[in-house]
Amino acid sequence: MTTPLTRDQDETHFGFRGVPLGEKQTLVDEVFQKVAARYDLMNDLMSGGLHRAWKDVLVGMVKPSKSRPFSHLDVAGGTGDVAFRVAEAGGPLTRVTVLDINADMLGVGRERAKKLGLGHLEFVEANAEALPFPDGVFDAYTIAFGIRNVPRVERALAEARRVLKRGGRFLCLEFSEVDVPVLERLYDVWSFTAIPAIGKAVTGDGGPYRYLVESIRKFPRADDFRDMISDAGFQRASYTRLTGGIVAIHSGWKL
Repeated sequence: MTTPLTRDQDETHFGFRGVPLGEKQTLVDEVFQKVAARYDLMNDLMSGGLHRAWKDVLVGMVKPSKSRPFSHLDVAGGTGDVAFRVAEAGGPLTRVTVLDINADMLGVGRERAKKLGLGHLEFVEANAEALPFPDGVFDAYTIAFGIRNVPRVERALAEARRVLKRGGRFLCLEFSEVDVPVLERLYDVWSFTAIPAIGKAVTGDGGPYRYLVESIRKFPRADDFRDMISDAGFQRASYTRLTGGIVAIHSGWKL
């Protein structure tokens, strides 16, 4: 149960529902505790496997160096999907840190890393709004399908810029607005009807997936999020739409 809003409380959204700002993180944590064990399977089912291609494009933009030490931070990446790709692309000189606020998601990631022989990855439980790292220590920062779950996006963006080295790159893969009319109608039907039903069949609870679908619709449009990245102090803020605008990869540089 959420507490009633009062005039002196800041309000945000949890899906289509208004909630006090201070409560959103707890509600988001509860969602990911429920879905952690089947998170990657559900990504395959919900996207028809396309999330794999989207993440490959994201990591291709990271371009970890194979010839010199490269330090990478993947935020909200608990299960390791993006981090494993970066580690493979960069090789032995690449150091990858996976950060997530949810211990259940990190637990899945650690187990997967062991099975893949990637014991050198670091897994850190912490908040994207208050990163436990010094200034200027990472060459690149990624966050995939996580920024829309952060209560204070501006703080997360400021922290991303703070921990990046000069010349470092911020990259965010996130759902966006579909810009193909026929695809938009099909996407809406799939999102609001099929995804919660699949979630209930696979995990026993469709509620978390209704929230995830609603959170996509509440996230800023691509132009607006690009402006937020620019306002956070990043240079050359831009975005690239993929698959008819279902997702976009946002980019910014600390110059």
